[in-house]
Amino acid sequence: MLVIEGALPFAAPQLWREAFRRLTEMRDGQIRFAGLASMSVGVLILMVMM
Repeated sequence: MLVIEGALPFAAPQLWREAFRRLTEMRDGQIRFAGLASMSVGVLILMVMM
């Protein structure tokens, strides 16, 4: 997981910085929804791979 998380800052640090700047401007509900969506996609990917 850390390899995947580290790929974007390594490959495109300016894009990574911009993404975090936008994240700080989001409301809590929007961040929670994005977290829920990413967890759901992760679970689906795991289920498909099994």
